[in-house]
Amino acid sequence: MNPYVLMILLSSLGLGTTLTFASSHWLLAWMGLEINTLAITPLMAQHHHPRAVEATTKYFLTQATAAAMILFASTTNAWMTGEWNINDLSNPIASTMFMTALALKIGLAPMHFWMPEVLQGLDLPTGLILSTWQKLAPFALIVQTAQSIDPSLLTLLGVMSTLIGGWGGLNQTQLRKILAYSSIAHMGWMIIVIQYAPQLTLVALGTYIIMTSAAFLTLKTSLTTKINTLATTWSKNPILTSTTALVLLSLGGLPPLTGFMPKWLILQELTKQGLPIIATTMALTALISLYFYLRLCYAMTLTISPNTINSTTPWRTQTTQTSLPLTLFTIAALGLLPMTPAVLMLTT
Repeated sequence: MNPYVLMILLSSLGLGTTLTFASSHWLLAWMGLEINTLAITPLMAQHHHPRAVEATTKYFLTQATAAAMILFASTTNAWMTGEWNINDLSNPIASTMFMTALALKIGLAPMHFWMPEVLQGLDLPTGLILSTWQKLAPFALIVQTAQSIDPSLLTLLGVMSTLIGGWGGLNQTQLRKILAYSSIAHMGWMIIVIQYAPQLTLVALGTYIIMTSAAFLTLKTSLTTKINTLATTWSKNPILTSTTALVLLSLGGLPPLTGFMPKWLILQELTKQGLPIIATTMALTALISLYFYLRLCYAMTLTISPNTINSTTPWRTQTTQTSLPLTLFTIAALGLLPMTPAVLMLTT
């Protein structure tokens, strides 16, 4: 892609998100989301591959549907209350419709069906943008309006997302689909606690972005998109393979890695709020997700690939890719757990 065009598209992505962050009027927030969608569409279709075009079409249709629902919800709310301010979402029908639209935008269950299919059709850098940056603007709106939305709806969305995110990833062999289901499960963790402690949602979103970026950049460095080629990565880069296993366990939420921190704090908050059954359910669904991360770790570090593999085995080839972002994200994904007391102090 032409570097000038790429610069314009990435700037538009930044502009759309910033516009939604800064807006207090519904139409301005909607405009920011639309700029975001239109800016990432050419990035998704840049390879002119049938899968990429199909993924772009699916993504565009779902995002357009969600944007139309947001417009409809905000118009309904303005009609009932006479207010266009984001914080004045007092009409229950409008608030439910609005939450449904944002759930469709970020891929929460049961509106998650587009997410694995779209991510599977994209290349890894665009998939990374879709899994991280594209979640920021909708989450800004969810955090602002969480207190107006029915708590049982938020709880239902959260529990369903963690369950489906765990179950859906069990039977996958494509790494991008596994990361999509991982994303759905993490979104569930963020939504479940947003009504009680929105600061913890932001902590969980931050750690999710760090860990997912580390995972995507690792796959990009090792040119891997399937589990059977994952088994050959040890021959290319043994150190990267061992750190990748730890990043995957961090995504699963194992101590003493960064991914344990948000899960620990969210379970603690749910218990404080007198919801032990929901906290137990969330902890058990985390075990389902952990299974497929362990499966990836096993394929990477504990198996040697059979000789009948179709791809050529590159023996420790020199890479021309920049490794600084990967290094920074990997260190952050493995070593931020000691920061928990500071995070706890800031969020309470």
